[in-house]
Amino acid sequence: MKIIVDAMGGDNAPQAPVLGAIQANREYGVDIILVGRGEAILKVLADNGVSDLPAGVEIAHASEVVEMCDNPATAFREKKDSSLTVGLNLLKNGDGDAFVSAGSTGALLAGATLVVKRIKGIRRAALAPVVPTGGGGAVLIDCGANAECPPEYLLQFAYMGSYYAEHVLGRPEPKVGLLNIGAEPSKGTGLQTAVYPLLQQAARDGRINFVGNVEAREAVEGAVDVIVSDGYSGNIFLKTMEGTGLFLARELKKMFQKSALTKLAALLVAGGLREFKAIMSADEVGGTALLGISKPVIKAHGSSDAYAIQNAIRQARQYISAGIIENIAENVDQMRLDAPGKEE
Repeated sequence: MKIIVDAMGGDNAPQAPVLGAIQANREYGVDIILVGRGEAILKVLADNGVSDLPAGVEIAHASEVVEMCDNPATAFREKKDSSLTVGLNLLKNGDGDAFVSAGSTGALLAGATLVVKRIKGIRRAALAPVVPTGGGGAVLIDCGANAECPPEYLLQFAYMGSYYAEHVLGRPEPKVGLLNIGAEPSKGTGLQTAVYPLLQQAARDGRINFVGNVEAREAVEGAVDVIVSDGYSGNIFLKTMEGTGLFLARELKKMFQKSALTKLAALLVAGGLREFKAIMSADEVGGTALLGISKPVIKAHGSSDAYAIQNAIRQARQYISAGIIENIAENVDQMRLDAPGKEE
């Protein structure tokens, strides 16, 4: 198994991607292609006491970098020798099994769609992070790739999220919920009321385990394994969760620092606090799968450190082994409202 890593993507590049990839090579036994400026990659290795490339690690030189200020829709085309463009082309050509990048989300999504291509019949790729919930985590699909969606997009998101929850999270018959402002089928905008009967029919056909609408509160409590949403609402849901986690962590820290007694209490619950921090940390998950792309692509958080990149590579490894892309391709006709064979 060979994972292609964008060594120049993210706030902490090239150090975080390079060191995270080296650690993943050691821990998981995966081969790695580090894509980026060769001299910068070698300097990171030398600065960290690595004089020679470890077995199973190679460098694919790319002279350019897609910056966060670049136009995401055109950056991968305008910078044909960027680490992102070169990496995606390596994936397309079969030189690796998955691509991991902490670079620009927009550029990665556009590049993956136009270079690697979507699975035939899938209308749009979707960002599908695993968010912390009372049920041990849930797949949120979509969380920002598609701000405006017709009902068919959400129908396809439900299928793809269900396959991911089953095969990567290990949830048999994962419960699928439609993110909404109430449980009743009549609630929501025209999009939610239009897609609800489509999801109901998929459930009646035994294809997904759709349990109805789910409010944000119930979703966080763990009512479902898959949260289906348009990218606009999903992104608000995700950012609210992230902000709430940071707020709670900050308030807990302030509370435990008030006096000698509270500092002692902090020592007594230190283990629980570490567990809470791990649950809320995006670094533990590593990245977000771009579901619907014909080969595995993982978007790591822009601020990822080496540990987060290592976990993103672990996630890519799981994605490859799970066979989700094959599941989607085999069942894509069930996810479409138009005639089989018709492409957008």
